[in-house]
Amino acid sequence: MNRSDFFYELPEELIAQTPVEPRDSSRLLVYDRKSGEIEHKHFYDIIDYLNPGDVLVVNNTKVLPARIYGKKAGTGAKIEFLLHRRINLTDWEVLVKPAKKASIGVRFLFSDALEAEVIDYIGEGLRIVRFHFEGVFEDILAKIGEMPLPHYIHEKLEEQERYQTVYAKENGSSAAPTAGLHFTPELIEKIKQKGVEFVEVLLHVGLGTFRPVKADNILDHKMHSEFYSMSEQSAQIINKAKREGRRVIAVGTTSVRVLESSFHDGEVKAECGDTDIFIYPSYQFKVVDALITNFHLPESTLIMLVSALIGRENALKMYELAVKERYRFFSFGDATLLK
Repeated sequence: MNRSDFFYELPEELIAQTPVEPRDSSRLLVYDRKSGEIEHKHFYDIIDYLNPGDVLVVNNTKVLPARIYGKKAGTGAKIEFLLHRRINLTDWEVLVKPAKKASIGVRFLFSDALEAEVIDYIGEGLRIVRFHFEGVFEDILAKIGEMPLPHYIHEKLEEQERYQTVYAKENGSSAAPTAGLHFTPELIEKIKQKGVEFVEVLLHVGLGTFRPVKADNILDHKMHSEFYSMSEQSAQIINKAKREGRRVIAVGTTSVRVLESSFHDGEVKAECGDTDIFIYPSYQFKVVDALITNFHLPESTLIMLVSALIGRENALKMYELAVKERYRFFSFGDATLLK
């Protein structure tokens, strides 16, 4: 299966640069997996497609202001770090630009309270660095860091919280689980009143989700791992729903990765760890019955996941229609419900 099998033409003006207000006023393309029927709605209409007893699984990760700018000790050369994955209290895996300046042993200064030393080389611009700081690391980041918006967003984000879901709790992501950006507290309350259960899982979104597939044969693509956690309570709710024939609906591809990674021996297990699961056509879903997600980049692992759920040709036809209908694409764009 080739990377080019997942390409589609996208006019640049359809890449959303800013979020819509209110959050749930974005458009919603509803795709029926059985009939192939497509409906054009708004996200606040999602409640009409949810049934009492459905389980909505959301990723409660919180995005760190993970992009920081500093200077190379001694020369003052400018450097950019994008925090990717925390290893321990002081050590992080980071994406460095320009990487050629970040040799092992080199130190960088970010503020009076924060500096870093490169301690290992990974490749592809990635380094292991050890931070030296005074105080609480997250408090320092909040002062000097920027939200790590994707490279295709060129507009300045006026409100940092618009790149967080309203249910974000656990610090650790390098990017937002963007399908969740459409929910408002009021919409969540209406959905719960209808008898739909909200279940929280955790996956700290890293570079692996968004790195381009460079290999021509997608089976040669190597996913970077991401930390995930499934609690005992969440596992019990999901397993009970599956036994009773009720739908488990993943909010976002990150929730899909948690659900499918934690499935062993016929049920979802309470566990935590790293996952490098790669879902592409021919994958048989064990837990997920439906998916709420945004429109994804051509030739990305995310459009491959969507293609695994509804079929590659169906996915490409759906995307072509979305382009024709002028939907907004990617992180701040519109949503799909694949049911």
